[in-house]
Amino acid sequence: VFSPEEAAKEIQKGDILVTKMTNPDWVPYMRLAGAIVTDEGGMTCHAAIVSRELGIPCIVGAREATKLMKSGETYTVDARSGVIYEGRVEELVKPAEEERAAAAVAVAQAPVVTGTKIYVNISIPDVAEKIAKETQADGVGLLRAEHLMLSVGKHPRLLIEEGGEQKMIDAFAEGIRQVAQAFYPKPVVYRFLDFKPDEFLSLPGGEKYEKEAGHVGPNPLIGYRGAFRYIKEPDIFRLECRAIKKVREEYGLKNVWVMVPFVRRVEEFVQAKKIMEEEGLKQGPDFKVWIMVEVPSTVLLIDKFVEAGIDGVSFGTNDLTMLILGIDRDDAAVQEIYDERNLAVRRAISHVIRVCKKHGVTTSVCGQAPSNYPEMVEFFIREGATSISVNPDKVIETRNLVASIERKLMLEELANLRKRLDNLERGRRPEDGSLDWAPELD
Repeated sequence: VFSPEEAAKEIQKGDILVTKMTNPDWVPYMRLAGAIVTDEGGMTCHAAIVSRELGIPCIVGAREATKLMKSGETYTVDARSGVIYEGRVEELVKPAEEERAAAAVAVAQAPVVTGTKIYVNISIPDVAEKIAKETQADGVGLLRAEHLMLSVGKHPRLLIEEGGEQKMIDAFAEGIRQVAQAFYPKPVVYRFLDFKPDEFLSLPGGEKYEKEAGHVGPNPLIGYRGAFRYIKEPDIFRLECRAIKKVREEYGLKNVWVMVPFVRRVEEFVQAKKIMEEEGLKQGPDFKVWIMVEVPSTVLLIDKFVEAGIDGVSFGTNDLTMLILGIDRDDAAVQEIYDERNLAVRRAISHVIRVCKKHGVTTSVCGQAPSNYPEMVEFFIREGATSISVNPDKVIETRNLVASIERKLMLEELANLRKRLDNLERGRRPEDGSLDWAPELD
């Protein structure tokens, strides 16, 4: 299928969804799918991220799946190896009961204690309670807002034009409440709306307020998005702020913090924070304001952002890698050189963490790097990140990995301490060598 409208007519529960690329409009149909296959995209594209949260097998960047796979035929999708088989391959089709039993065993174990907080990324509020119980995560390091916008069903500018501001406030507040309540009193970091102008064209009002308004540029990933939109359209941003205030004050869920995405300039953060304060959201011990570190300018100006009053940062390694390496993360043709482990990316992250540690600013990561590469988990721990936020299917695995890394670091510190003590002790020995071991006894 090639559009959400076509999917609405054709897809049935358990079908394999085969399309070119997904965006937030596809989520209702992705939830019905037994597996997902896309022609385009890489490991950090929409389909890859959401399918992991939903626990659905997914293969992205297949290039010609829409041409080769036929409606009505039976296929087996092996997402672990990236292979699609014609027909049903029994040894690859695990009964759902086995999967549930394995999850139950994992949950029954007491969570491993780590010094580093292990958070979880969430897009869909409906699954928050299930994720909270199954993962026992220390909180939510990234609550995406884009799917809340879909639940409203209209472009926010059209809602305002029709006088439906309260509808958006209530819908967002309800979604945030579901997540905050499921994880209470653990923190939930809500990322303000960061939809790219091409992602909601299918919503009523999308064509008028995005395409006709001139917001859809040649590359939406680096276009009209993030904090810049809040400054240009503060009335929409204020509706989100009011939803947050409603959750915190009316529902009493003070564990909701906020995060400003795709911040290019310090001025954008300062203006966004000013709007928050005007809407009654003031920084304090129980209300933290973070920013996403996704743009090289944020890396280079991190000291200025600290001065501007950020409480924390979270690395969006997907976009940060794209912009440092100059690679479109959704372009399958260049995925072989898209790598969050690149030295340039690691140097940028290391610099930000060092500056933040010096000033007592929290550092986290919510991009896909820790979920995809265990060695990046060790990198973040060694650099001193205070938390790591991963996909739901990686929380338990990451917690165990972090615990082992922290133990290794403690042993290394003990070895270094012993070495320093030995050197100090040697420095106190008599210079005549009277206490040295006799060579003939070696």
